[in-house]
Amino acid sequence: MHVAQANRSQRLEQILERDGPTCVWCGRRFEGLVRATTEHLVPRLKGGPSWLENEVAACRRCNGQRGHASLGDWADECERRGWPVDRARLVRTLEELTAEIARRGGQRRARPWLAAQRRRLAR
Repeated sequence: MHVAQANRSQRLEQILERDGPTCVWCGRRFEGLVRATTEHLVPRLKGGPSWLENEVAACRRCNGQRGHASLGDWADECERRGWPVDRARLVRTLEELTAEIARRGGQRRARPWLAAQRRRLAR
């Protein structure tokens, strides 16, 4: 039986319930002008799926400024800026994605990139 995939706004609501109302990169709370966006940890360009397990909440500023930077490089840059990157949340989400890929299969393009980023963030 096929289970329907939640749309982007539904996934964002689930992410905020799972992780709380703060940007994973800069720690700002999502209120007022600070709006939440879905941030793909493994970019779609690298084969990352639009699954809940591949997404965290980031503010528009951080999501836009990250561009195509790797997770480790962007986390380092955010910390240089004095922002409290939630590395534990990133690693936990990457571990959940790894488990979900093992369960569902596929995502061959994403696997090497995912493994490298998990190692880099755990340092």
